Amino acid sequence: MKKIIILLTIAISFNSCGSLNEIVNSIPSGSGGVLSQADIGNGLRQALDQGIDKEVSKLMATDGFYRNELVKILLPEELQKVDDGLRKIGLSSVADEGLKLLNRAAEDATKEALPIFVDAVKGISFNDAKQILLGDQRAATSYLENATQQALYAKFSPIINNKLGEVGATELWSGAINKYNSLPLTSDVNPDLTDYVTQKALEGVYKMIAQEEIEIRSKVSSRGTDLLQRVFALQD
Repeated sequence: MKKIIILLTIAISFNSCGSLNEIVNSIPSGSGGVLSQADIGNGLRQALDQGIDKEVSKLMATDGFYRNELVKILLPEELQKVDDGLRKIGLSSVADEGLKLLNRAAEDATKEALPIFVDAVKGISFNDAKQILLGDQRAATSYLENATQQALYAKFSPIINNKLGEVGATELWSGAINKYNSLPLTSDVNPDLTDYVTQKALEGVYKMIAQEEIEIRSKVSSRGTDLLQRVFALQD
């Protein structure tokens, strides 16, 4: 009987609220209600964990970037001219291999992301969770991006730099650029490949997490736990 009264009280409270913001603000901090503030925080953590486990893990595998058209790292704009020039003089294989090496570096670097993500997810407060729940389709991803981008860049950059050097990408593109620059009527290019690949790798990681977040928000079938279903039902 007591449980029924609690359920009715929460239901009446929700029905009387004029907005999702009021609904979230009316949720008690304890565990006696249908949902508590802790439940919301844990639900948002589960959503991010699901995105990280499902999507970021794919990027760590061989071809995780290279065979994924959503995040495949293409050449910098300046090097598109190099690519075109190489193909015109019969060096398509050099261009293809260089592109693959850029993506391999990103795949290796992404393996270092999980501990940083885990710490960020653990740090979500109720206020963070409330803003995420009230936010747009990628609000959880934006939170994670703000919380991890600096640390991830610092982690990714040296790995990518070493990987590009290790597999010969830096040397390969240096040779390719020199060949391109020697062609008549061309402007010299000298992009920072490490920074470029690092930025693109980060963009890819967050894009995949955002894709999963949008699925969870828009499709009940993508909410893999009871808690996810109850929390995100608030925003339906």
